[in-house]
Amino acid sequence: MVIGFILISGEAILVHRWLPGSRNLKKSVHLCLQGLALACGVFGIWTKFQGQDGVVANFYSLHSWMGLICVSMFGAQWLVGFLSFWHKGEVRTTRVRVLPWHVFLGLYTYGLALVTAETGLLEKLTFLQTKGNILKRSTESAIVNGLGLGLALLGGAVILVAVSPKHQIPKSKIMYSK
Repeated sequence: MVIGFILISGEAILVHRWLPGSRNLKKSVHLCLQGLALACGVFGIWTKFQGQDGVVANFYSLHSWMGLICVSMFGAQWLVGFLSFWHKGEVRTTRVRVLPWHVFLGLYTYGLALVTAETGLLEKLTFLQTKGNILKRSTESAIVNGLGLGLALLGGAVILVAVSPKHQIPKSKIMYSK
């Protein structure tokens, strides 16, 4: 789930910034990476459903509810993106109207994935500490906390790069340098 929704999806968000090439190439790579991230998320939920406890028993915490909402939003976002930006039947005015919402909801869903991962780490660590499997001040606790901080920093960097204006040379500098 972390690899799909945070690492692969983060790369897909940044494709429009770092990938050289045509707009269609960037769109197709973005679509494919987001599809791969969605497949990872669906696989993760599917594996949780395969447990002996049953489906309902696995949805009792904030982490599980947010995860289900996140996967649902991610799937809807991928479908709307495909129909609006990849499918050739849509007119340009529809794409122009949908784009700001696609960007906002995409970043919101990415942020929700980050928060869901953080709550999952906290939930697992709390269970292990409560059962006495690991101590509060142990190497395992430090690793989980470090992973949580790393995910938070990575997510902040992805969102910062995604919302920051693209670097452009001002036209006045181009005109005077010739």
